[in-house]
Amino acid sequence: MLTNHERQNANVSVIIPTLNAGDSFSRLLNLLKEQTIQPFELIIIDSCSDDGTVRLAQAAGAKVLTVQRADFDHGGTRNFAADAASGDILLFMTQDVFPVNERLIENLIKPLVGISTHHEVVYTYAKQIAAADGNLLEQLARANNYPAESSVQSYEDIEQLGIKTFFCSNACSAIRRDVFEQMGGFQSPVIFNEDMFMAAKCILSGMKIGYCAEAQVYHTHNYTIKQQFKRFFDNGVSMRCNAWILPYASATKAGSKLVRKQISGLRDARKLYLIPRLLTESAAKLIGYKLGMNYDRLPNKLCRRISMHRLIWDQIERGELHVKTPLHVTDHAQSKSSL
Repeated sequence: MLTNHERQNANVSVIIPTLNAGDSFSRLLNLLKEQTIQPFELIIIDSCSDDGTVRLAQAAGAKVLTVQRADFDHGGTRNFAADAASGDILLFMTQDVFPVNERLIENLIKPLVGISTHHEVVYTYAKQIAAADGNLLEQLARANNYPAESSVQSYEDIEQLGIKTFFCSNACSAIRRDVFEQMGGFQSPVIFNEDMFMAAKCILSGMKIGYCAEAQVYHTHNYTIKQQFKRFFDNGVSMRCNAWILPYASATKAGSKLVRKQISGLRDARKLYLIPRLLTESAAKLIGYKLGMNYDRLPNKLCRRISMHRLIWDQIERGELHVKTPLHVTDHAQSKSSL
């Protein structure tokens, strides 16, 4: 628990990108009002919603910014909102997460402001729990990615964890503003993984990432097999456009570990009849990812058709998403490897 002094000095800007968030958005806004640490400001960056999203945000006292749907990307849109923020801590959420209790913000920023916290923890993310309407495979996947115990991820973990060292999720995360600016904000434009790339840059620059199991949100996606295929296609495209991170990646190894845990969970729940669904879904993910990694060998029209984010493909075709290794990342990684 934070001290009163730490509470008073925690200026947290909460940033939420939205697009037709629906009636459930009011639930999120109300839960934010119940937090033990109130947002210093609430910024909604909306992609021209045509439902009541903007009205709900304005009624909640939020600062509302607008971006055209064709201009949205996961990194640049968040950067735009961050530029308009004035807090010392930037807390990013998505429109479909809901705090489990009133201490979400307090527990999420504790490693960033607590006097007993190691100063090198600069970026934190919350535990995600599948809601009651989440299917069993979704629940098992969330439990695998978000364990019960908090942890700190650092450069020393790369040998054992590989790319999992950089795991982070902007569904609910917080980062020190000075570090955010030092890292140049989120990568932009980007089709996927802006959170992982930021975590990687921080860790490869000698800083640390904190997983806060006590900071909890409900977050559920009951994706169809087709949606999983599209999502992992975009994941592969994102990785291909960021060759600097590929030496740390082994999607097949991480995926097979998850499948084994899910099969074990199905056995415990006595629902082995779901194994064919699991294997089909896992195959769709792997095929989608492999195709995404080789998207430049596919017809552009096909790529647009099987992508979840069709509007960003003009930028991909112009090569704007390809990123060279950040210089400060290269320097730190080389100095570490020479020790």
